[in-house]
Amino acid sequence: MRIIEVKENKKQYLDLLLLADEQEDMIDCYLDKGRMYVLDDNGIKCECVVTDEGNDTLEIKNIATVPQYQGKGYAKALIDFIIREYKKKYTVLQVGTGDSPLTIPFYEKCGFVRSHIIPNFFIDNYNHIIYEGGVQLRDMVYLKRTL
Repeated sequence: MRIIEVKENKKQYLDLLLLADEQEDMIDCYLDKGRMYVLDDNGIKCECVVTDEGNDTLEIKNIATVPQYQGKGYAKALIDFIIREYKKKYTVLQVGTGDSPLTIPFYEKCGFVRSHIIPNFFIDNYNHIIYEGGVQLRDMVYLKRTL
């Protein structure tokens, strides 16, 4: 298993990016300014995009695992890599996600705690209703952990 930084042609992973963020123009808002990593384990299994948000804060903007490989530890391995890679450069790692029974417990298991919410983020910023785990996503829930 190896983790590779993708510096060019990040959109070659658009199908994977869209698993975590369903609207391409939203991905376009952070893809160029973010640093992208892919996890290769006999083929690409997972990707992650992180951005510098200022104030010593790094944000996971997108993390997704190929569906048939979900639950096998690839996203956790990528988060662990991000923590190791950036702990001397940042003090906080944060992630914004929908209030979903699929994602919140995963991040909490990775050591994140709830920080704040942005009300109606998904309603105001996406051109369609998004459901995850049977729940309509409305608010953006931010979670953070100390690096």
